[in-house]
Amino acid sequence: MTAAPEQDNASAAQANTEGARAPVVLQVLPSLNGGGVERGTIDVAVALARAGWGSIVASAGGPMVREMTRAGAVHVELPLDTKNPFKMRANIARLERVIAEYNVDIVHARSRAPAWSAEVAARRAGVHFVTTFHGTYGHRFGPKRFYNAVMARGERVIAISDFIANHLRAVYRVEDDRIRTIHRGVDVARFNPDNVTQERIIDLATRWQLPDDRKIILFPARFSDWKGHELAIEGVARLGRRDVLCVMVGADTGSEDYMRRLTELAARRNVADLIRFVDYCRDMPAAYMLSDVVLSAATKPEAFGRVLAEALAMGRPVAGPAHGGALEIVDDQKTGWLYRPGNAESMAAALHAALGLDAAGRLRLADLAMQTMRERFTVERMCADTLAVYAEVLGLDGA
Repeated sequence: MTAAPEQDNASAAQANTEGARAPVVLQVLPSLNGGGVERGTIDVAVALARAGWGSIVASAGGPMVREMTRAGAVHVELPLDTKNPFKMRANIARLERVIAEYNVDIVHARSRAPAWSAEVAARRAGVHFVTTFHGTYGHRFGPKRFYNAVMARGERVIAISDFIANHLRAVYRVEDDRIRTIHRGVDVARFNPDNVTQERIIDLATRWQLPDDRKIILFPARFSDWKGHELAIEGVARLGRRDVLCVMVGADTGSEDYMRRLTELAARRNVADLIRFVDYCRDMPAAYMLSDVVLSAATKPEAFGRVLAEALAMGRPVAGPAHGGALEIVDDQKTGWLYRPGNAESMAAALHAALGLDAAGRLRLADLAMQTMRERFTVERMCADTLAVYAEVLGLDGA
């Protein structure tokens, strides 16, 4: 796949608005405080505005609002971050007013709680309803599946990976003609090794106090059980090398008990000096540049695998579990290594292989990884494909 279809889709969508009222899309989500869902919403909101469409986002607000409004999109602040049934019911009328005021054609729900309000509001207003299914959400119990099911009721249901598309078919019986798979996109301008200065790399290495004589295993993940921190510590222990440092970087949301558990495990496995915990990093491109290998250790399948995608866009070797979205991102033993999920010995073998690359091998891997990301997983492609879904729903020529 090349960049040309992205330009063609975007041009067709814009051309269809010429000579007629531009279609208006309202995206709804709880808030704009940061995260993958929020990032995708902003990217699409900006793309809509640039293509000449009406671009509205309704949420409870957050620091990302300014970025969106600077690009010409409109933000409407509503209490969509609530799960209170009575407040969710009140949000129906609020969204109906927004739909009427801005002459909305499509309501695009990106999260479950606001989707319940948005679905009813869209139906009452007689406008189109589209959803994006961002994860498996947990579905073992009937009430949870019922709550999740609103995300499977869009006229088109966008799945962020083939893994999620298959989940929609198996669990929610969504028909193929309603599913559109659009992988999450990486900003390959931001995540580009050529655009990261030595000053940024040195600054971050200094702040993290990284030793010069260690191989850096970078493990970016929130501090929560399913992200696999204990597995990663065990994997480092089984690697059997003392010349490595595993930097576990993520927002400090872990409980004190969880962090204590990790510290005690590292001490018991005699790798306390090989593990370092650091808080949220604002310059992840520089962090990736400091790494010799980037690790994902999720014990449950991830819907996409943003960390792996960003690392590959930076041309870094990766080691990730062979499940979920990682299977669609990593070309095993070519752009990275896939190991048996939950298996520390297999993880250690993957890390060993990545750390064992010589200079020529790293260069070949980097070239292929960056080429793959730029052809298949860009923000531009994600936005163009999303606008094409909107055009399809509206029945515009060329959709």
